[in-house]
Amino acid sequence: MNEPVTLTTPALLFSAISLIMLAYTNRFMSYATLIRTLHEKFKVNPNEVLLGQIANLRKRLYLTKYMQILGVSSLFLCVLTMFLIFIGSQVFAVWMFGVALVLLIASLGLSIIEIHISVNALNLHLGDMEVNRKV
Repeated sequence: MNEPVTLTTPALLFSAISLIMLAYTNRFMSYATLIRTLHEKFKVNPNEVLLGQIANLRKRLYLTKYMQILGVSSLFLCVLTMFLIFIGSQVFAVWMFGVALVLLIASLGLSIIEIHISVNALNLHLGDMEVNRKV
């Protein structure tokens, strides 16, 4: 079943990608705030725990950066797909839309990895609190 790609096909992804980008941006902003706070704490009292948290945040920050790049690239290719449909290049439009979907899948995959890392970091804090409570 080979249905032609119409102008509405890539447009369907606009709202989904926009919401995903909003979530990514919010995540990025919370990391920026947390990094600034940790930076101040580290200047006052440098220690290994803070260095570990900073390393973890650096990894998560880079993942978020690549998630955003892939998401924006996906949106860009959706717009390019619409342009190609507009000028009548259906074959190229189908390929561009396919690549846009792959980029969106990659962005979501990185998001899953980043969530996993974030949960592990929070579990370390919870474990630390549980150990201190038992003492």
